[in-house]
Amino acid sequence: MNLKRISLLIIIAALIIAFFALDLGNTLSLESFQQSRDAIESAVAESYAVALLSYVLIYVAVAALSIPGAAALTLIGGALFGVAAGTVVVSFASTIGATLAALLARFLFRDAVETRFSSAAARINAGVEKDGGYYLFGLRLVPLFPFFVINLAMGLTRFPLKKFFWVSQLGMLPGTIVYVNAGTQLGRIDSPAGILSPALIGSFVLLALFPLAARNLLRAVNNRRALAGFKKPKVFDTNLVVIGAGAAGLVSAYVAAAAKARVTLVERQKMGGDCLNTGCVPSKALIRSATARNEFKRAAEFGLSVPAVPDVNFDTVMGRVQSVIKDIEPHDSIERYTGLGVDCMQGNAVITSPWSVAIDGETLTTRHIIIASGGEPVVPPIPGLADINYLTSENLWSLQTLPEHLLVLGGGVIGCEMAQAFRRLGSRVTLVEMAPRVLLNEDDDVAAALEDNLRADGVTLLTGFAGKEFSGNTLIVDSDDERREIVFDEVLVAVGRRARTAGLGLEELGVETNPNGTVATDEYLQTNIPTIYACGDVAGPFQLTHAAAHQAWYCAVNSLFGRFKRFKADYSVIPHGIFTDPQIARVGINEQEAKAAGTAYETTVYGIDDLDRAIADNEASGFVKVLTPPGSDRILGVTIVGAHAAELLAEYTLAMRHGLGLKKILGTVHPYPTYAEANKYAAGQWQQKHLPEKLLKLAEWYNRKQRR
Repeated sequence: MNLKRISLLIIIAALIIAFFALDLGNTLSLESFQQSRDAIESAVAESYAVALLSYVLIYVAVAALSIPGAAALTLIGGALFGVAAGTVVVSFASTIGATLAALLARFLFRDAVETRFSSAAARINAGVEKDGGYYLFGLRLVPLFPFFVINLAMGLTRFPLKKFFWVSQLGMLPGTIVYVNAGTQLGRIDSPAGILSPALIGSFVLLALFPLAARNLLRAVNNRRALAGFKKPKVFDTNLVVIGAGAAGLVSAYVAAAAKARVTLVERQKMGGDCLNTGCVPSKALIRSATARNEFKRAAEFGLSVPAVPDVNFDTVMGRVQSVIKDIEPHDSIERYTGLGVDCMQGNAVITSPWSVAIDGETLTTRHIIIASGGEPVVPPIPGLADINYLTSENLWSLQTLPEHLLVLGGGVIGCEMAQAFRRLGSRVTLVEMAPRVLLNEDDDVAAALEDNLRADGVTLLTGFAGKEFSGNTLIVDSDDERREIVFDEVLVAVGRRARTAGLGLEELGVETNPNGTVATDEYLQTNIPTIYACGDVAGPFQLTHAAAHQAWYCAVNSLFGRFKRFKADYSVIPHGIFTDPQIARVGINEQEAKAAGTAYETTVYGIDDLDRAIADNEASGFVKVLTPPGSDRILGVTIVGAHAAELLAEYTLAMRHGLGLKKILGTVHPYPTYAEANKYAAGQWQQKHLPEKLLKLAEWYNRKQRR
C-alpha cells in the first residue's frame, strides 16, 4: 500500500474514531432531534439554504465514511424539509455519499483484493460486467443488506462509478420516499397523543410493507425480463409438466396431484429412474448376495464348519437382482401414478418455451415445468477407452458372466461398493484411484477403515495412480514414480456422475447452468426462467435419492403456489450412507469440512469394539464420531463406521433436525443389547469430558463428611 493510500486510511480512521469518541451517533439520533427540534427548526427557518447545505454535507460524510446514522438522517430530512424537498435532498446526498464510499474502497483496497484473490475477483468482475446494474438495482430496491456493505463491496469491483451513481439513485428512490414521508409525520408530533396519530401509524405501516412490496416488484420485473420475447398461451393443457420419473420427478408429480393440480409426468425410459433400475436398488441387491457368500467364508468365526464356500451362479445372482427390481417396480409404476391422478407419458421431452413441452412431437402447454431428468455416468477422456466395451453403473446390470478380473476406475461410493461386492462374489478386482485415497469427501480415518477392509477382502488398491491409455483389455497407469500395465476382462468406469441435460432444449431457451453442468437454481429451486424449476441430480448439490425426494416437495409447492408463498429448500440435515463393509454413514459436517470452513469444534469418538452387541456378533470394529462446538452438546455432525451404520445414523439425524443435543440422547433409554446403544455411549463419552468439576468436588466433600 503506497503513501497516499496509507495517509487517506489514517485520515478516515481518525474521523471514524472521532465520531464515536465524541458520541456524535447520539447527536444524529431521533431522540436527540426531538429534544432539540424547536431550535433546529428555527435555524432552518432563519437560513434555509445554509441549513440545507449543512444537512447535505453531514449526510454525505456519514454515508461516505460508512458510519451509523443515515436512516435517522433520512427521517430528520423529512421532518425538516417536507416530502418533496426532503426526497430530492436525501436522494442526491445519499447517492453522492454512497459513490464516495465506493470510490474510497476502490482506491484503498481493490488492487490488494484483486492480487490476493485473482481468480475469484475475475469471476466476480465478469458477473458484474454482465448483470451488475441489475443486481445493484435489486439490492438498492430491496434492503436485504445494509447499504454501506453494498457500497464497499461494489467499490471492490470494476463496476463503473457513473453507472453506480445513477443505478443507486434510481434504486434507492422508492425507499427514500417512504422514509422521508415517515419523517414528515415525526416532525408533526407535538404531544404524546401524536404518537398514535393515523398519519404516523400509516407512515410506519408503509415503512414495514416497503421491503415486501419492493421484493415483489423486483420479482415481477425479473420475471418479465426473463420471459420477454416468448408468447404466453391464453389457456394451458396442464398445471405442471415434470420431466423425469426418478425419485425427484415421482415425488414432484405425487405432491402436485395430491394438491389437485393437473400434472403430466414424462419419462423417456423406465419409471423409477436410475435409483430403481440401475442405481440404489440393483446395487444393494448385488451387495446382499456378495455379503451372504462372505458370511460363509466367516463361518469359522462363529464355531461353524461348512464343506466349502458356495460357488457363485452369476446368472442366478443377476436374476435375483432383476427380481428385486420387479418386486419394487409397482411402487413407481405408471399404473400407480395414473391411479394417483398423474398423466404419465413415455417419450423424449424438449422444452420449447417457458410454457410448453414437446413430447416426441406432441406439444403440451403448461403453467410450470419441473426438470427432474437425473444424472448419468461421467466417462473420462482416456485414450482407447471409447474403443472397448466398458461398463458403467447403467449397463453393469447386463453382465451375463462373472468377470475373472474386474478393473474399477474410481474410488468414490459406486467404485468402492462394486469393487468389494464383485471381489466377494469371486472376481479378482483392481481399483484405480488417481487421488491419494478413496472417498475424498470423508475424513482420513474413515477412508483408512474402508481401505483396510477392501485390502483384507483381496481388492488390489492402486491409489495415486492415473489411467493413461487403454490398449484392448490392458490399461497403462502411472503414479509419480511408478508405471504399471493392468490386464483385465471387464472395466467399470465409476469416476463420477453429471447432470443429464442434453436434448432438453435448455441451451436454446437460455436456462442457465452451473460450471459443473447442473441446472442453476435459486434457494427456491427456481431457474432463471421463472416458470421452470429443477430438482434432484440434475440440479444438485447432492446425488442422493432421498435428497432428490426432499427437494421435490419444494419444487412442486413453489411452482404451483409460489405467487402466494414460497419455501426455501432446507439442506441443513441431509444424511447419507455408503453400503460397503464397513458401512459408512454421515450427517452434518465432518472434520475436514469443519477445518476448511474454520468452524471450531471438538470431537467425541466411541469405539464400536467396546459395544456388547458388536462383540457378540463378531462385528467389533468401527467407531461413532461426533462433532460439537467447544463446551456445547449441540451436534454439528456425526460419522459412523461399522455394521448397521446407516441405521444407527437415524437417531442423530432426528436429533439434529429438531435441535436435540447429546444430553437428550444420553437421557434416552436404549434397548440392550443393540447397536443403537453405541449412540448413547458416544453421548456418554461427551458427558464424561464435560462433568462439572466444582460440583463433583463438592459432592466428594459431602460424601466424605457423611462417612464420619
